[in-house]
Amino acid sequence: MSKQNLLFEIKALTPLMEQYNEMKAKHPDAILLYRVGDFYETFGEDAIKSSSALGITLTSRNNGGSNIELAGFPFHSLDSYLPKLVRAGYRVAICEQLEKPSKGKKIVKRGITDVITPGVTLDNKLLDNKTNNYLASVVVNEHNCAAVSLADISTGEFLVSEGSLDYINKILQTFKPSEIILPRSKKQMIEQFFEEKYYTYPLEDWIFSESFAYKKLLTHFDVINLKGFGIEEFKLAQIAAGSILYYLESNENHNLKHLSNISRLIDTEYLWMDKFTIRNLELLQSMHHEGKALIDVMDLSLTPMGSRLLKKWIVMPLINLDAIKARQNAVENLFQNTDLLNEIQEQFKSFGDLERVISKIPLMRINPREIKYIEKSLIKIRLLKIVLKKASSELIIHSELQLDPCEGLIEKIQGQIEEDAPNSISKGGIIKKGFNEEIDELKYILNHSKDLLLNIQKEEALKTGITNLKIGFNSVFGYFLEVTNKYKHLDLIPDTWIRKQTMSTGERYVTDELKKLEVKILGAEEKLLALEEELFKQLILDIHDFLAPLQLNAQTISLLDCIQSLTQLALTSNYSKPQVNESLSIKISNGRHPVIEKQLPTGESYIPNDLYLDTEDQQIIMITGPNMSGKSAILRQTAVLCIMAQMGSFIPVESAEIGIVDRIFTRVGASDNISSGESTFMVEMNETASILNNLSPRSLVLLDEIGRGTSTYDGISIAWAIAEFLHASIHKPKTLFATHYHELNDLSSFLNRIKNYHVATKEFDKTVLFLRKLVPGGSEHSFGIHVAKMAGMPEIVIRNAEYKLAFLESQRNTPKSDLKLISIEPFKESTNLSEEIVSDLLKIDTQTLSPIEALLKIHEFQIKLRLK
Repeated sequence: MSKQNLLFEIKALTPLMEQYNEMKAKHPDAILLYRVGDFYETFGEDAIKSSSALGITLTSRNNGGSNIELAGFPFHSLDSYLPKLVRAGYRVAICEQLEKPSKGKKIVKRGITDVITPGVTLDNKLLDNKTNNYLASVVVNEHNCAAVSLADISTGEFLVSEGSLDYINKILQTFKPSEIILPRSKKQMIEQFFEEKYYTYPLEDWIFSESFAYKKLLTHFDVINLKGFGIEEFKLAQIAAGSILYYLESNENHNLKHLSNISRLIDTEYLWMDKFTIRNLELLQSMHHEGKALIDVMDLSLTPMGSRLLKKWIVMPLINLDAIKARQNAVENLFQNTDLLNEIQEQFKSFGDLERVISKIPLMRINPREIKYIEKSLIKIRLLKIVLKKASSELIIHSELQLDPCEGLIEKIQGQIEEDAPNSISKGGIIKKGFNEEIDELKYILNHSKDLLLNIQKEEALKTGITNLKIGFNSVFGYFLEVTNKYKHLDLIPDTWIRKQTMSTGERYVTDELKKLEVKILGAEEKLLALEEELFKQLILDIHDFLAPLQLNAQTISLLDCIQSLTQLALTSNYSKPQVNESLSIKISNGRHPVIEKQLPTGESYIPNDLYLDTEDQQIIMITGPNMSGKSAILRQTAVLCIMAQMGSFIPVESAEIGIVDRIFTRVGASDNISSGESTFMVEMNETASILNNLSPRSLVLLDEIGRGTSTYDGISIAWAIAEFLHASIHKPKTLFATHYHELNDLSSFLNRIKNYHVATKEFDKTVLFLRKLVPGGSEHSFGIHVAKMAGMPEIVIRNAEYKLAFLESQRNTPKSDLKLISIEPFKESTNLSEEIVSDLLKIDTQTLSPIEALLKIHEFQIKLRLK
């Protein structure tokens, strides 16, 4: 039995530990940060875990006759320690003191105010402002049909989808949830289907029942059915969504009104890319430590909301032509009107993260400074609407109509909250002068207490004639009037004064007026804080009425920020508007890779390339060429340009016609998975099999060096068969096939939709110049030895390789029965080549040497002499 469990069995507990156990029982699997005065303390197993994760001292405290482990830290260090605990993989429950200590109470009232998990937090220290923080729920039925729901409590997004396990995996790979909840009985079974590792948390099975989930959703959205959301018939999706609502509420998030809508992700609305493609194309993350991903180049957004949305646009490009053209036209509108662009950008500067601030409103986690931020954002929106009226794009015009400055809310905040409002309710100074008479009076008392006391002293001195009257304060009697014996004024003291203390030097008295003022002064600060807190909470409740327009404002600003980002990129990077259509062809003139061209050394320009693919004449392009010549860059470039075009972006081309692509598959670069027991070749075959089993007429397939993970003959055979399969497929997927196997050039002689291209090179005095230009025709050489030489390989190795290559090339037409007798001797560096050849001649057994072997030996000596 664990120490934490033993804690619950101790009978003679102190009142503090009794209360602690009560709180701990509500969230037994979370580390409980228990507020005691100025410290957050942890006990038992929580203390052991915390001391290890945070590097703080582990000690102990008395627990009703026995000791229990204790570790704690100052309450003001929460922002530093909390992220460390969550990143270490722990759930954290925060237990606060809900009242101030008093003499008459043995223990103060406490309660759990927040539970933080990897997927449930509003803490800015735990959130990346450019990335969503999704909580997911995954359910699978007995037929292996699956559903997923995704919620970001920090932004108010709520999504669901149903489909195959492969499709659900694809969604998880795209949205990358920080935490996944699962039915307890199916946890292991579901986890085995995940293609990546996630933080998972099991819940009881009854939470995942159809009836429970349906009622949960109806109650949350206050509706009689879910038809308005388009998910009435999607029972598995409802179960996933209902379990998310339950989980959020159980973690002290009792008002989730900012999850005001639920949307269904439909796979036919977005371009399909699996995790291999997103990784291989380096859309969100570079595979090289100092490299850049596409998002790094494209993200010129001015708000965190825009950054998060642009990231979604990159991994979920559109396939609806009208929607693509709407974005394109919006970008073109600003591209052609840079004055309008500049005015929009001016309003977005210092705009901040309205989306995440709004999400704190229903949860009552918003502070006064954030309320003032909402007011300032609405003022910017008021000005932005005026600017947007100059636009001609339908998308921008529609956005302007959706923006609502909420004038009533601006007026409400301006009239109530101080301009320099603090970031915490407890600091006071929240409510503006003139809003509440009682608050104004309390503030006056606090700010002018000295003057008020002096006024009483002066008034009483005038009334009584006591000229030496003093006013003072002590902790026993509070404020008092003091009359000294020196001037014989004791006979002037009125009957209304109450004697409190006799001193050797005089007497101390109090009056009704002085006691009333004392009560006001001593209680003013506490009463002021309480009253300001009450009014502030009422303001938050009032803002609930504006939640829907505020959320729509945030979503609209995000979209407009993405549009301005794409426009700014097009202007600064010399991009052109592609013609996106519903054809089955891709035609690119002078295309460039958007990331590679940004990373070239100063003064070096990117070599653009033309490319054409269709389903009738040039379905498959077989690309040969040497290492480092740019074959892989051309493959990636083609896919990235299609993705950008279907995002609605301009692209780095002279011109382009892009027939809508609905799936992009890549097998580019090594992706060894030895840690999970899979070889490079096995991973390569798994990825390739996934491609071949999921083709569509609008697929774009990129294959780079298929078959290189096995023997040469096996590799050629596999690559050959794959190319034939793609050519014979009824879908006729457009394919770029980069290979070292020059034998694959022969395919074009009998498969009419395969065309050979190579990346051009020039040779100068035994060196090779990579022109990086894609030209028709196959390549005969790979120039691997030249690349080795450029990499600084020792000269002896280079000469040895050249010798062996020349020897092997000379054997191309030799019958296999003769070749098996031939072995290549290791190349030896010698200062006297003639001595080496003589030595070799003496070793030859002329009695057993066949004529063909004799000729080959002579040829070998000739090669050595030439290379020397």
